[in-house]
Amino acid sequence: MTRLTRRIVFPAALFAFTAFTACSRSGGNSSATAAPAPQPKVSTTSVIDQDRQDLDQIPPPAKSRYMGIHTLQSWNNPFLIVSRSNVTLRVIYPEPGGSDITPDNLLRPAGARKRELTLRLSDLPEALSALPENMWPYGRVIAIEEDPAASRADRPQVRRNVEAAMQMLNDLGVVAYEWPGSGPLR
Repeated sequence: MTRLTRRIVFPAALFAFTAFTACSRSGGNSSATAAPAPQPKVSTTSVIDQDRQDLDQIPPPAKSRYMGIHTLQSWNNPFLIVSRSNVTLRVIYPEPGGSDITPDNLLRPAGARKRELTLRLSDLPEALSALPENMWPYGRVIAIEEDPAASRADRPQVRRNVEAAMQMLNDLGVVAYEWPGSGPLR
């Protein structure tokens, strides 16, 4: 994908994910009588291979650029917060080029460029492959953290989901950087 295509596709994908997760099914009888639409059969491995190829366009991670970052506000690559039933993908749009007269951090502060998307773990590869290359300033690395708001009873399931997400990221060729301070001893 070209950069222009990614700039168009990513916002559209974010909108589509948000729209689909916000919609609910109606409880009417019309769904019981209507025949389900045939779904095209797509191999799961081919979809993952395509997502991996898209992500391979992003350079490998540079440890020297991200190992010293320990605050969420300083992290500029994608960030995952894993909970019991879903994951939250946090991205920060890069600062657009500006002029000497009006610095961009005044017009577009980091808070205005931040977006969070809640999605199923199975949708993570597609969402990551839709991100443009300029959203990965440290290379193909993503910070991952257990949900700090998870209850003690949910922690084992959250940890299993973190392990599944890390395996998925590994399959995609993305380095999973477990965020400092995450884990059961908080």
